[in-house]
Amino acid sequence: MKKKLKKKIGQLHLWLGLASGLILFIVALTGSLLVFEKEIDQFVNPEFYNVTTVGTSKKSIDECTAAIQKRYAIEKINRIIVYNDPKRTMTIVGKDSEGDSQIFSVDPYTGKILGTISQENRFFSVVLNIHRHLLMHDIGEIITGCSCLIFVFMLISGLVLWWPKKAKNLKQRLTVKWKASFKRVNWDFHSTFGFYTFLFLLIIALTGLTWSFKWFENGMYFIANGTTERPSPKVENPTKVDPQTDKTAFYQTLYRKTDSIFPYKGNIQIRMPADTINSILVLKENLEFNIPNQSSAIYFDKYTGKDIEVRAYESFSKGDKLKRLIYPIHTGSIYGYPTKILAFIVCLFAVTLPVTGLFIWLGKRKKKAAN
Repeated sequence: MKKKLKKKIGQLHLWLGLASGLILFIVALTGSLLVFEKEIDQFVNPEFYNVTTVGTSKKSIDECTAAIQKRYAIEKINRIIVYNDPKRTMTIVGKDSEGDSQIFSVDPYTGKILGTISQENRFFSVVLNIHRHLLMHDIGEIITGCSCLIFVFMLISGLVLWWPKKAKNLKQRLTVKWKASFKRVNWDFHSTFGFYTFLFLLIIALTGLTWSFKWFENGMYFIANGTTERPSPKVENPTKVDPQTDKTAFYQTLYRKTDSIFPYKGNIQIRMPADTINSILVLKENLEFNIPNQSSAIYFDKYTGKDIEVRAYESFSKGDKLKRLIYPIHTGSIYGYPTKILAFIVCLFAVTLPVTGLFIWLGKRKKKAAN
C-alpha cells in the first residue's frame, strides 16, 4: 500500500513539475534578482540614490515638489520618501498629464532634480511584474499563484520521495556522488540539495502566496487573531470640500508632525490617496528595530493637514505584525545580508529544479524506449 501511494505521489510530482516547470524557472530567476534589488540598483545608478555633498540644511519638501511639478508638468504627487540617511536623495513619485508615473531623485540640500525614470519601465519594476504577473496582469497573477501552490506540493512530495526506507541509506541521500555518471549526478543534485533547501523554499513559497490569494492572507490573520476582520488600511477624509487654505508648507508639516509623534530614527513615506474619498497615509519605518518593514502610521486630512488617526506599530494586532514580517521573510531581508545571501542561493537552486527534473524525466523515457 505504501509503495503504491509513493508511486502515485511520484507520478503527481513528475507531471505537475513538468506542467509548472517553466513558470517556476521564471519566478525563481526573477526572485533571485529581486533579493538584491536595492543593492544592484544603487550600485548601477549611484547618482540617483546618493548626493555628492551632504549640506548643513535641507530644502522644504514643498519646494522640491513644486520644482518638479513646474518643470515636468506633473499633475499629481503620489508618493514622497524622505530617508534618515543624510547621504540619500529624496524620492518623489508623480503622475504626469498622460497618466504615467515618474520617479524623481532630488538632492534634499539643493532641491536639484538629479534624475527621473518611468516607474513602469524601470528595470526592477519590469522584473517584479514578471515575477508576480508574467507581464499578463490579473491572469498572470493567477498563473503564478497556482504555480506557487503546485510548488508547495512539489516540495512536500519531493521530501516524501527523498525519504529513505532504511536509516543506513540516509548517508547516501545526503551526499552527491560527483564522480558518477551525469544521470546519477543530476539525480543526486536534484534530490539532495532539494532536501537541504526544503525548509527555506517552503517558507519563501508560502509567504509568496499572500500576494496571490486573499483566502491565504485571511487564513494567516485567522491563525494570528482568531478572526479575519481587521482595520481598513484606508481612512475616509473628514473634510469633503477643499477650504483653499495656504499649502506652501503642506508636505513639510506632515513630515514634521510624523517625525515628532514617532521620535525614533526612520524613513518617512507620504502616500497620497489614489481616490477622492480617502485621507493621506504617512508611514515611518523604525530603523532602530533589527527587522525591517516595521512602520507606524498616521492619517492626515488631505485638505487641512490635520492628523486624523495615529496607528503606532505597538498597537497593531498579531495579524498585522505578522503581515509586516511577510515581505522581509519572503525577500530574505529579515536579518540583513546573511539571510539575503541564503535566500539568493536557494532561489538560484530553485531555478535548477525544473531543469534537473526535466533531465530525470527524459532519462526515464530513454530507458523505457530502450527496453
